[in-house]
Amino acid sequence: MTACIVGWAHSRFGKLEEDLEALIVKVSVEALRDAGMEPKDIDAIFLGTMNAGFQRQEFPASLVLQADPAFRFKPATHVENACATGSAAIHQGLSAIAAKQARNVLVVGVEKMTEVTGPQVGEILIKASYIKEEGDIEGGFAGVFGRIAQMYFQRYGDKSDALARIAAKNHKNGSANPLAQLQKDLGYEFCRTVSEKNPLVAGPLRRTDCSLVSDGAAALVLTDVETALTCNKAVVFRAAEQVNDFLPMSRRDIVAFEGPERAFKRALATAKVGLDDLGFAEVHDCFTIAELLIYEAMGLAPKGQGERALLEGRVDKNGKLPINPSGGLKAKGHPVGATGVSMHVLASMQLTGTAGGIQVKEPRLGAIFNMGGAAVANYASVLERLR
Repeated sequence: MTACIVGWAHSRFGKLEEDLEALIVKVSVEALRDAGMEPKDIDAIFLGTMNAGFQRQEFPASLVLQADPAFRFKPATHVENACATGSAAIHQGLSAIAAKQARNVLVVGVEKMTEVTGPQVGEILIKASYIKEEGDIEGGFAGVFGRIAQMYFQRYGDKSDALARIAAKNHKNGSANPLAQLQKDLGYEFCRTVSEKNPLVAGPLRRTDCSLVSDGAAALVLTDVETALTCNKAVVFRAAEQVNDFLPMSRRDIVAFEGPERAFKRALATAKVGLDDLGFAEVHDCFTIAELLIYEAMGLAPKGQGERALLEGRVDKNGKLPINPSGGLKAKGHPVGATGVSMHVLASMQLTGTAGGIQVKEPRLGAIFNMGGAAVANYASVLERLR
């Protein structure tokens, strides 16, 4: 056990009026309050945001200092690793604590995506791909995953039905999440049917197969186990693993999702648990095809048979292993830099029985999988309630 989460905060995701600075300040103040700490107690700050053109303001780490003058002169570092930026920031905090360079760490994840146009969003997100080979794929990053879906369909058959079931499941879950961007149960038929309101976006992917463009922020406070035992609540990291793969899709079998598979295996091995020990998982469903491939990477089903986890009801909120009870990126939203922190916050809420309408039944362990790019930067965590 290396470190614990002892406090957290989470804004609603969506098209928000607050600017980047206001979002950072809000969740920083709330997370500290939730942890029962003051700015003077914090030894280091890590802020995760991708930006890449979403905002004119670069060099954002010291914006956390705007939350309280007592933060002045604290070391603050900006972390970026595409869509896994939030988890990358958490890992920096864990490393600082493990190295005894810090006892208490504030981690913030934030993104403000809605101030640019749709084409600009596409141009920014495609930067998380290998531009030399993938930069001109039609549809931008959605086109990248549209191509992955096409390759999966060519190998294993048309799985449009499975993708619709994932979308419907996550929207149903998200309808009970007050933090979610889209709190509406769209239903399976709507998600399955191509229509004016649900057009094809890229390859076989419909609009309901694609995560949302979002603003939002989340923050958490990390501390060592000794300190955590004196706090009102504590969620401990049983495992926190990172596995990176080649950036070009041409250098790997992208449909195999080998990076995610290795990250999960390492996390379960480090935690000394199996899939059956998990009470839920929050995974990176930037597109529904990603969640389907993650089922197989986790070992929920053999390669090419991920849909079995859906048809058997195993991944439903009341199933044996609920996947994305929060609604996932699909319904909750995907403000890139905030996503990994959001996943860890919501998992901590589940484990402490404070998740409200999205609460699953008495989970002992929860898993998180956050992914940067197309299965390039892969982060897997296993969390357990300490107190």
